[in-house]
Amino acid sequence: MESKKTLTKKDINKLALRSVFLQSSFSYERMQAGGWTYAMLPALKKIHKNDKKALSESMQSNMEFINTNPWVSGFLMGLVVSLEENKEDRNLIKSLKAGLFGPIAGLGDAIFWFTVLPIVAGISASFAKSGSILGPLFFFICYSLVFASRFLWTNLGYKVGTNAIETLQKSSQLISKSAAILGVTVLGGLIPSYVNLNVVKTFTISAGQKFSIQHDFLDHIFPNILPLAYTLLIFYLLKKKKMNPVLLIFLTIVLAIVGSFFGILG
Repeated sequence: MESKKTLTKKDINKLALRSVFLQSSFSYERMQAGGWTYAMLPALKKIHKNDKKALSESMQSNMEFINTNPWVSGFLMGLVVSLEENKEDRNLIKSLKAGLFGPIAGLGDAIFWFTVLPIVAGISASFAKSGSILGPLFFFICYSLVFASRFLWTNLGYKVGTNAIETLQKSSQLISKSAAILGVTVLGGLIPSYVNLNVVKTFTISAGQKFSIQHDFLDHIFPNILPLAYTLLIFYLLKKKKMNPVLLIFLTIVLAIVGSFFGILG
């Protein structure tokens, strides 16, 4: 198979370094997409060169919703860049990205936020409490090693993507469909975490007894049905009615304020 490599190890290390900007740009619509695309941009420009249309399509694809762990985001960046470099099918790239950012986030959170950093902070605090300079030094050294791991993850992702390209080509439809299903599942699982919509209004049904629509009915029969319904409504308005996301965010804020003021929503 003819080599399509245009990126060097220096480019991949630059990508790893720029991955620190992942959380430099947040929005409710796209989460980390702005920082993600900024980190990827030099590599994408080198891959697509003077093909402005291909670069535009790639940037639009990378500006879609993503929310993953900052420490291991380089792995997914390296993987995506390797597929971009080989000019793989756009739907395959989008599906793999959407399907993997959730599991990678879970892995990164478990390793760093919930294991490595708390243990290191506990040991460092113990040293510092006793007046030892080892406390801040130990934490600084460990944190620096965690930072340096970005280079390892990014190069690993790029290598995995490069080695798997032939397999991906042979099973592109199956992989794309599987990744798309996984991506939809991950995004669906995020709804209860990001959307909080409860009916706090209660009704008196008899002396001393009150009936809550949320706790006595919805939570028992249709848990999280309101967040799901509202998310689907927003999706419908975005997809079918082509409404402006900023307008929908504003309307959501107004609905929350009005519902809270009249004691209906909480």
